[in-house]
Parts: sequence; C-alpha cells; structure tokens
Amino acid sequence: MTVREINLKYDLPPAAVALRRMENELAGAQRSGQKLFKFVHGYGSHGVGGKIRGAVRRALAGRPEIAFLLPGETFGPFSADARSAAARWPKLRQDRDWGRENDGITVVVLR
Repeated sequence: MTVREINLKYDLPPAAVALRRMENELAGAQRSGQKLFKFVHGYGSHGVGGKIRGAVRRALAGRPEIAFLLPGETFGPFSADARSAAARWPKLRQDRDWGRENDGITVVVLR
C-alpha cells in the first residue's frame, strides 16, 4: 500500500476549506481501505506555523481511527513512533519525505 499524498494547500484556501478536504479524504479512506496518508499543509508563509497546519493537527489529534499521527518534523528514523509505523507499513520509509524533517506535512496511518 502506498502513501497517498493529499495537497490541502494547493490553492491557498482558508483553514476551514482545507479541513473539509482532509475530512473528505478520510471518509473516502473508510470506503476504499486506504491506510497511509501524507497531508501537505505547508508551514506558513513566514515559517512560523501556518493556520492550516495547526488546524489539521488539532483536528487529527486523539481520533480513535488513527493508529499513528506523525508530524513531518518527526517523520523519519529518529522517531520511535515513525520507526514503529514503518516496521508495520514499510512503504512509509520509501516516501520522499522520510527523514527530511518537513514541517509542512503530517503523515497519518489509519487503523
């Protein structure tokens, strides 16, 4: 199973629109069986934390259908959670952002 990349910020939407896109993708995953996602939300135009990034991470936190929530800055071999997720889903290690400390993404693994 590959990591599905979803660009939530491609047209610079308000955070509410980006969240609806994310929710639609997650709802579709329930029907299709997709488990691995990489949400591209950016990190803010000045590198200090964008509204979309914060909204996405708050919306995903603590959801029971999520097995692993991996912020891009910890998506790599130095994170115990990322290593654990990659041991179960090896395709995560093949993603181009593995180990790049990319603040502009969040990787999600569904149960």
